[in-house]
Amino acid sequence: MPGMSHARAVALMVLVTLLWSGAGVVSRHLEAARGFEVTFWRSAFNALALLVALPLLRGADLWRSLREGGRALWLSGLCWSVMFTAFMFALTLTSVANVLVTMAIGPLITALFARVFLQHQLPARTWGAIAVAGAGIAWMFGAELQTGAAAGMGVALAVPLAAAVNFTVLQHVSHGSADPDEALGGEAAATPDMLPAVLIGALLSALVTLPLAWPLQASSHDLMLLAGLGVFQLALPCLLVVGLTAVLPAPEIALLGLLEVLFGVLWAWVGAGEVPGPATLSGGLLVLGALVGNELLALAGRHRAGPAR
Repeated sequence: MPGMSHARAVALMVLVTLLWSGAGVVSRHLEAARGFEVTFWRSAFNALALLVALPLLRGADLWRSLREGGRALWLSGLCWSVMFTAFMFALTLTSVANVLVTMAIGPLITALFARVFLQHQLPARTWGAIAVAGAGIAWMFGAELQTGAAAGMGVALAVPLAAAVNFTVLQHVSHGSADPDEALGGEAAATPDMLPAVLIGALLSALVTLPLAWPLQASSHDLMLLAGLGVFQLALPCLLVVGLTAVLPAPEIALLGLLEVLFGVLWAWVGAGEVPGPATLSGGLLVLGALVGNELLALAGRHRAGPAR
């Protein structure tokens, strides 16, 4: 992906958010699986898909990467496991809109981490887009917070925190040292392959939630839906987003990731009857406007700088 144009990378990131956004509506059509069992099966099917895909993509290098990946690989894997576990469990505690709106603070956290830990100088347009999106999120958050929703939204808060750490680590590895200690001096290590981190996250999530999910009660209908989530809503888009960190800066990935909020709320509305309130709709329009405005300003800037590659 390093040779991919910015426009194609943005389009691929939009596809990623479309795939991610299906979890909420699918979870509303489960028959028997509840709580941690939903998380276990989704993570387990994700791990199975990755155990098939990664050896095809990497061959014997996959196992070498797992042995020699270092702390960055395992830190990223831990972040993926938190994201996988907290997101699906939060959906069992509160509405899709509440979960996704809580997750939407991710760009603010990611931008802060990139500025503090990676010394990124963010353009004014990105800060402006984050501010507008943040206003929309705050508006939705205040309106959607209901009695009994606090626990689910608290669990959901772990997702943007882990995602911000993860995107920062992936960007650090893509553009610099694989080991945080390398920044203090010494010879830089070879850049590790970070795709296996997604597998580590899936395995950790499945192992941690299996005891909490027992006894398993999912029907065959549930297993089919959860298998689809594991493969197409997790494995495929997560592999894509790891590659996109070599093309798009972490704050832009997180900002584009806000589309998951809009898509997810829409699917839950159309496919599961979870009607969002007026504040969710108006706040969502602010978020969408911030995304479109940021990308249009970026495109105009690249055109002024010279012809696109």
